[in-house]
Amino acid sequence: MPALNTSSLPDLIFTLLFFFMIVTTMREVTLKVEFKVPQATELEKLEKKSLVTFIYVGKPTAEFRKKLGNESRIQLNDSYAEVAAIQDYIIGERASMKEEDQPQMTVSLKVDQDTKMGIVTDIKEALRKAYALKINYSAQPRQ
Repeated sequence: MPALNTSSLPDLIFTLLFFFMIVTTMREVTLKVEFKVPQATELEKLEKKSLVTFIYVGKPTAEFRKKLGNESRIQLNDSYAEVAAIQDYIIGERASMKEEDQPQMTVSLKVDQDTKMGIVTDIKEALRKAYALKINYSAQPRQ
């Protein structure tokens, strides 16, 4: 039996590695709000995280607190926003997805447990106007 030639194996592995590095998207958001999500008993994990868009709500971090105060703020991607900007944000996020994935888009609200419910209601109204009807509330398991 002849010996197996493995001289091209490193090239093949490098090509696969390069392919996966190009295809994979890394999304990291610098949090500018502090939040402690509430606890719950009935929790489900999200299946496809690539279809999830996050909206963060909480008090500004220490570096922004002097400028913005202690009231809860909304963060979309890496910047603070008002409720009026949510509709355009959702439309933009949906447009960046593949057409077949757009109906499965889920909006995950990571809201501080001390945030007033009025802000959450305003966010839900803006999401309804943008036809983002799949909403997830982030929570930790109850101890």
